[in-house]
Parts: sequence; structure tokens; C-alpha cells
Amino acid sequence: MILQRTIPYDVSAARPLPGIAPLAPDDWLCVDEGFAAQMAERERLISEHRAAVIALDESARGAAGELLDMVLAQVLDGAQYAREGDVVIRPDGGRVTIERGDPLATLGRLVQEDFCILDKRGDEHVLLGAVLCFPASWSLDEKFLRPLVGIHIPVESYDSNIARRVQRLFDGVQPERPLWRFNALWYDDASLHQPRREGERRESVDPARAGFLRSEMQTVRRLPQSRAVVFGIHTYVLARCDAEAAMATRRAP
Repeated sequence: MILQRTIPYDVSAARPLPGIAPLAPDDWLCVDEGFAAQMAERERLISEHRAAVIALDESARGAAGELLDMVLAQVLDGAQYAREGDVVIRPDGGRVTIERGDPLATLGRLVQEDFCILDKRGDEHVLLGAVLCFPASWSLDEKFLRPLVGIHIPVESYDSNIARRVQRLFDGVQPERPLWRFNALWYDDASLHQPRREGERRESVDPARAGFLRSEMQTVRRLPQSRAVVFGIHTYVLARCDAEAAMATRRAP
């Protein structure tokens, strides 16, 4: 079981959908207390279940390489990562070879974030590539090459009004002005890798009794050269006692 004990934002501060706010570029990527354990799980999933967690259309290969360069530039600008030639040393001591022919797998081994690459095709952005180790009730192979509306089936709150607002957001986001939002749902299962098909409804969970709070910090950022949009996901899972303590602390005067 891989859990964090803290979360860097107030999950009780509900925002109307789509709940977007500006994000400082330096806060785009995070290293938290679950880093080592999450990275070990990411390595296992990429090695043993690659087809379930990585997909890339050839039309997005350039964007994937650009994303890798952007992530490398940011992590190597700080003190937590180091580089020896073509090898990056992570904060937990893990060594990752930079494989430019396999950019999404390299990204999946470098940072805790999952990444989805979307580009405009007609009227909507379409999912053209992803490293998605920690899906929460959706499956990459089912959503790959779908537009935004198709990706969000069967999310009931993703109605036509929200769809238009999200598409405008994707159209307007700028490279140096990333955006972010969060979600938060109670789960009975703390597993990070929880894919689910569209026809498989998540079992009903009683929020008052569920053992774990799962929250995704979701970021939206445009790549400056390819102009593709990157949707990033940093996953937090907290035991109920820690989640309630974190919420109480943030509500305290």
C-alpha cells in the first residue's frame, strides 16, 4: 500500500467545474513523501504492463520528445535530481537512462506525474499519447485517439456546457502560464493503478466510511514548439485519518 500523509492543497475547498486556477511554472512537477514507493510501482507497471500504461501515436512523437526535454530541464534545474551523461539520478537514488526513442517510458520513470498529450484535430483536442501508470477508473487503451468528449464518457457532470468550457481552456492555455485543478474522491481501495472500462461502474462508496481519499492534482500546459497540450496528473492517496487531519488543519483559523 502506497500512501502519503499530507497533501499540498485544501481538498475541502470545492470549486465549480472545471475548477481551473493559474499555476506557477515551478510548481508544475512535485516530489512528495511517496516518491520512492510510487516510482518503484511505476517501474513495475512500465516493465510488466507496458501496453496498459503507455500509448503514442506517431503524429505526437515530436511532442513527446519536447515534453521529455521540458521535464528534464525543470528537474535538473533544482537540487533533487542529478545527471551523469545520459543517466538521470532521481531523488530516491534511482538511475534513469534517457531514451529519446522511448520518451514516454523515460518520463514515467523520471517523475511521479502521469502525462497525456492532446492536440487539436478538427473541433476538439484528441488524446495522441500518454504515460498513465495510475488511472482512476478509466483505461488508456479505450480512450486513446479519442477527443475530449469521448474521453470523458461516462462522466455525468461532463455535459455540453462543461465540454465547451474545457475546449476553450485547451484552446487558450499558454506555454508559460500553466493551469491546474484538483479532484478528490473517497475510495475503499488504495491501489494506485485502477483502470476501468466504460461499462464497468465503480462500486458505490460511502464517503463517511471509506478508508482512503484519492486526489489528483491535474495540470494543463501547452508545449511551446509543437503547440500540443499536456495534461499532467499527480496522484495522492491518504488514509482517512490523515486526510481528515489535513482538512482540519487547513480549516483551522
